[in-house]
Amino acid sequence: MNPGGPGPTRRSLKARALQWLAQREHSRGELRRKLLPHARALAALGEAGDGSESEVGPDVPAQVDALLDWLEANRYLSEQRFVESRVHARAARYGNLRIRQELAQHQVTLSPVAEQGLKDSELARAREVWARKFSAVGQTAAERAKQARFLTGRGFSAEVVRRVLREGGAAGDEGTGDA
Repeated sequence: MNPGGPGPTRRSLKARALQWLAQREHSRGELRRKLLPHARALAALGEAGDGSESEVGPDVPAQVDALLDWLEANRYLSEQRFVESRVHARAARYGNLRIRQELAQHQVTLSPVAEQGLKDSELARAREVWARKFSAVGQTAAERAKQARFLTGRGFSAEVVRRVLREGGAAGDEGTGDA
């Protein structure tokens, strides 16, 4: 384990990618972003005496893209698995808006089935998040606003936040008694 030695620097791109994918699922864009600096470093080491940086530059992204294509073809890299793992990890703590925003940052989207599943469970998830943080609905407008900001900050929709605070976090009646 020599961090400054030649071993870590000369590890192949495929080895790095497989190591990162073994730790957790990655999106294609995220993995590409992480691999590019290493690919450039490897190319610079291999081309140090022969070529200029401009000769190495255009070839490096193509090599990384080819590796990503190979990883997808051999099912090491999967957008669907990435989305499922990210939703599973975030659903207990965050609302639909936050989950969708995070997936958009990775340039992936939810499938219609997953989208509907999240939509159907959002109220129950918001109640659980609220109940872990607060024991009762705030008595003053300032306390209620604080609770609403908390849930909104977690990515729950305004309608879901209103329902949770109106019902006091209780599962209660699913009907529309106030409508």
